[in-house]
Amino acid sequence: MKLLFDQNLSHKLIPRLVDLFPESSHVQLHGLQEKTDTDIWVFARKNGFCIVTQDADFAERSRLYGSPPKVLWLRCGNAPTDRVELLIRSGLAAIQELELNPNLHCIELY
Repeated sequence: MKLLFDQNLSHKLIPRLVDLFPESSHVQLHGLQEKTDTDIWVFARKNGFCIVTQDADFAERSRLYGSPPKVLWLRCGNAPTDRVELLIRSGLAAIQELELNPNLHCIELY
């Protein structure tokens, strides 16, 4: 699964998670840091990304429109990058289920 980290997450997650998600990226690397949620949504859909965010707006959008793109909603608050990395690593099985199950559009990790 290709993860697209939203602006509210560190770009440092890309190299830290490369062993699990080697094709991942960050919105900054695509000039999307000042774009709307709709722009990011369309970009993720067109490029096969799953949006990783701490923003409830993307989770709500997935409820309204389904997928693609899929959404990984991190519910850990304003946590340090180490904590976010650990949360994603510990949620690997759920993330794989999100990728494989066409009936899942969004999952929340706590």
